[in-house]
Amino acid sequence: DQDTLARRVLVLGAGKRAIAIAGLRRKSERRGCHIVGYVHVPGEHDEVDPELVIRRDTALLELAQPLNVDEIVIAVEDRRKNFPVHEILDCRMAGIEVMDILSFIERQLGRVELKLLHPSWLIFSDGFRYGVMRVITKRIFDVVASLLVLSVTWPFMIVAAAAIFLESGGRGPIFYHQVRVGENWQLFRLTKFRSMRVDAEADGVARWAQKNDGRVTFVGAFIRKTRIDELPQLFNVLKGDMSFVGPRPERPVFVEQLSAQIPFYSERHRVKPGITGWAQISYAYGASEEDAVHKLQYDLYYVKNYSVFLDLLILLQTAEVVLWGRGAR
Repeated sequence: DQDTLARRVLVLGAGKRAIAIAGLRRKSERRGCHIVGYVHVPGEHDEVDPELVIRRDTALLELAQPLNVDEIVIAVEDRRKNFPVHEILDCRMAGIEVMDILSFIERQLGRVELKLLHPSWLIFSDGFRYGVMRVITKRIFDVVASLLVLSVTWPFMIVAAAAIFLESGGRGPIFYHQVRVGENWQLFRLTKFRSMRVDAEADGVARWAQKNDGRVTFVGAFIRKTRIDELPQLFNVLKGDMSFVGPRPERPVFVEQLSAQIPFYSERHRVKPGITGWAQISYAYGASEEDAVHKLQYDLYYVKNYSVFLDLLILLQTAEVVLWGRGAR
């Protein structure tokens, strides 16, 4: 039985922050854990189901031990008031793991919950470490992965180039060049196969790509669905402007808008953008500010938890996305 093996989790708090945990309803979101209840904190208004709220008259450890609690998640609204520091320390000393709600959500969902995020967590949490070895290993991974993919996909690239050339009657460009924002907000020219009409933005106004976008050509629709249009970005990776895996490279006009409207959006540009990434495989294609918020949560998770193993996992899942044609526009 999965519940028998699952970690038994007690949530300290039943207010607005605890709602983020109560909202985890899918089995995949609750994998590996069983919520035994939400402890009411004096002075806070309870928001979760009253049947799940525990009102205690004993010490936290005396409540947790009979419930066989393995973890306590801190979801207190205001830690400056009524925060039982000594009781939580007693629980830790008794072998019960204690973690904050942001780390719990990150572990369960593979993303950083923006609504709960505060700057100090970014500074003091594990992760967000960058050193010489990371830069070197990341670069080696990028070059090797790009050359391997190029060695397999070059025939498809030649066919795609020929198809674009023929569809335009030999008059339109085969490649599409556009300025994007890279690592540390440096600008670079991204290269893709052209999948839209030449006059897609004739009025000079930048637009998000939409589902069933009327600007996409017949050949463009196919190479977008199969992700062949992305392959020229391999040369951006070999040049060093991009990584194979990383946040999606965005246009400066969108970065400027989103950075002004979404907290912590600029943090995604502390690493090189990628052809594929954790956000790209975890969330459907984004074409709005709301989508940008959701994808940022996955981008921050990647920036925080980068490893070669995570890159390999993303590549394997990207192959699945390409084979099944999910998420392309």
